[in-house]
Amino acid sequence: MPHITIEFSSNLEAGISAPALVKKLHQAVIQSGLFEPAAVRTRALPRDLYLIADGDPRNIFLHIIARIRAGRTIEDRKALGNSLLQAAKEAIAALPPSTPIALTVEVHEIDPEMLFRHMTIKSPPETH
Repeated sequence: MPHITIEFSSNLEAGISAPALVKKLHQAVIQSGLFEPAAVRTRALPRDLYLIADGDPRNIFLHIIARIRAGRTIEDRKALGNSLLQAAKEAIAALPPSTPIALTVEVHEIDPEMLFRHMTIKSPPETH
């Protein structure tokens, strides 16, 4: 697992494609090599009701949360966070440079005692 949640102010969609952002971040997690592709879940939550900083309607926020199973090294968690940050920065590069944006990434470990699941999705067989 990781579960990637992308939360953003709805005004972000005026400048970039939300589906493309989801795909870019999903691919960054898979390309990290830290997780089985079948375990990666990425979803986006646009927010229509928000205030950012001084309330200027041009302000945008993009907040990414990666929730992963416990046990990864601090180096792996930092690498994942940096990878997600870089992928998000690449995605928002399509915005005008003067766009005021607050971009944050958090990586959280899931308490294994509080994880309950049922999964039947399998990774596809490797082809050579």
